[in-house]
Amino acid sequence: MLFTGVDHHKVGLANMAEALQPNQRGKPGYEGYLTERAAFLPKSFKESGYRTMMTGKWHLGFAKEQRPFARGFDNTWVLLDGGASHLDDMGPDGRHPKASFSANGVDATIPADFYSSAFYTDKMMGFIGDKQEQPFFAVLSYTAPHWPLMAPQASIAKYHGKYDAGYEVFQQQRLAKAKSLGVVSEKATELNALPGLKAWDQLNVDERKREQRVAEIYAAMIDDMDANLGRLIDHLKATGQFDNTLIFFMSDNGVEGATIERELRMLQGHVKNCCDQSYENMGKINSFTMLGPQWARAFVGGNRDYKARVTEGGIHVPAFMKLPGDSQGSHSAQFMHVKDVIPTIMDIAGIALPTGAELAVEGTSYFDSADRVVAQGWNFMGGVAYRKGNWKAIRDGRSMFDPKWHLFNLADDPSEQHDMAAEHPEILADLISAYAAYEQENGIVHPEFPPRKPAGDKGHQH
Repeated sequence: MLFTGVDHHKVGLANMAEALQPNQRGKPGYEGYLTERAAFLPKSFKESGYRTMMTGKWHLGFAKEQRPFARGFDNTWVLLDGGASHLDDMGPDGRHPKASFSANGVDATIPADFYSSAFYTDKMMGFIGDKQEQPFFAVLSYTAPHWPLMAPQASIAKYHGKYDAGYEVFQQQRLAKAKSLGVVSEKATELNALPGLKAWDQLNVDERKREQRVAEIYAAMIDDMDANLGRLIDHLKATGQFDNTLIFFMSDNGVEGATIERELRMLQGHVKNCCDQSYENMGKINSFTMLGPQWARAFVGGNRDYKARVTEGGIHVPAFMKLPGDSQGSHSAQFMHVKDVIPTIMDIAGIALPTGAELAVEGTSYFDSADRVVAQGWNFMGGVAYRKGNWKAIRDGRSMFDPKWHLFNLADDPSEQHDMAAEHPEILADLISAYAAYEQENGIVHPEFPPRKPAGDKGHQH
């Protein structure tokens, strides 16, 4: 959606290739790679005289004709997989034990001192170079802090002891700080406890020790990503390019809360074979640490649930934009969808949206949409939602297998803690109808998951 401005169900990524279910394979929109039904928006910059470049995660196709170098970028150094080690070339799972990298469309390897955030920043700084007359369009797609969590030991050491108070206390602190900064609604509330999980005071000494280290590694990864973005900004300033550069930064999804034991059991064999899971080895090259739902709930700052959910904790993410020459900061609560990002940048740059493709661009410029009424649907991994104005209907919001619809008023309840479906059945019915139209328009095929294994069964669960 970022690169086309078109709903992902229409352009080949209705589901990720590795998550396609048998009933979805072969259906239009479920190709598992970015098709050419929509225009590739970065190419519009190239056609307008810009140098175009990308480093970091791609995850939109492995074949050479599907890579970013073939789609309109002049210079690329990318990870083709959806995730990988941050310190070496370990792949994301047992099917892909080694990560796949590509430099300008050709298979590539990483150096011995690889650290993802630093490496992708170095490559981008090299592509940008010193100031030139030709403008540039660049995409730096950090993989941090995607699992497996890992960072240099010196970075982790900076956060030793910072999370000793535990999940609940940190959530309170995070929410209060976010409110004081004006980046979270004053009406956001602490999140209800997740069922079936231990509170901090129920953990034993060893469990707390491991959980503290998990949060320390996660914080180190974010700190290092921030520091490397700072290096890039310093480079732009040193070469006289900062003032005339627009910077748009965002997260691609909410905090990761899944665990191998609960949602990602297909990783069990891979982790058993690849990694040393001892406390002493957490965050190092041959480890496989994940954040987990309790820290996800604490870090997310007032949004319910986490990545892979259609609740606000999965889809409502922070972003900022630095306009050319802009020095004054302000906050905005205006709704903006990922489809709107590049149309907004093109608007500022004075580049027209492309025409002639099979699918027209659906996204609009942020500056042209201040008065629009929000009307947006979501469908991902079995979860569905539709928002119209401040009302949002969700099915599968609290769990991946919840068959009921729930209704929330995001103006009064941005944390989605008070289901109002029984109080406003007419609003819920309207949103369900709107979602049905969204589903039909986008050719959505609901996944038919394999039967769930009985308790105690050690088989895979998807």
